[in-house]
Amino acid sequence: MDTVARTPNWLTPEEQRTWRGLVELILELRHEQEVALANTHGISEGEYGVLATLSEAAGQRLRMCDLAQALRLSPSGLTRRIDGLAKQGFVAREASPDDRRVQFAVLTDAGRAKLTTAAPTHVAAVRASLVDHLSGEDIRILGDVLDRARASRDRRA
Repeated sequence: MDTVARTPNWLTPEEQRTWRGLVELILELRHEQEVALANTHGISEGEYGVLATLSEAAGQRLRMCDLAQALRLSPSGLTRRIDGLAKQGFVAREASPDDRRVQFAVLTDAGRAKLTTAAPTHVAAVRASLVDHLSGEDIRILGDVLDRARASRDRRA
C-alpha cells in the first residue's frame, strides 16, 4: 500500500458547480420519472428500465447477468426487481437450454403492453424535465460531452 500522503487535486469552484449540478439534475430527473411512472402506470422507474432494456435486446431477452450489468445492479438487486415484474406478469424467467446455470429474463406480451402504455409518460417527463429546456445545439454538445466522459471511463476500465 502506498504510504505517501498526497494532496487531493481539489475541484475548482467551476468544476464543483458542474459536478453538483450534474448530480442534482440526475437525482431530480430520476425522481420525476419515478413519480410520473408510479402515479400513472403503477411501475417504478427501475422497473421501466428493465422493460425498456429487454425490449431493445435481441429476442427481447437477456441473460440475468447481462441485464444486471446493463442496469448497473447487483445480482440480488436485479433478482428483487425481476421478482416483482414476474409477479405482475411483465417478465418471465427462462432457463438456458445450453447451460442450466444460466437464467434469462424475457419480456412478456403483458410487459411489452405495459411498456407501450408507459413510454409516452416517460418521454413526456424527459422532455418536461430536460429536453424542452435546451436548444438543439445544447443537446448535441451535452451528448458529445457525455460520450467523451463515457469513452474515457471505458478506456480506464
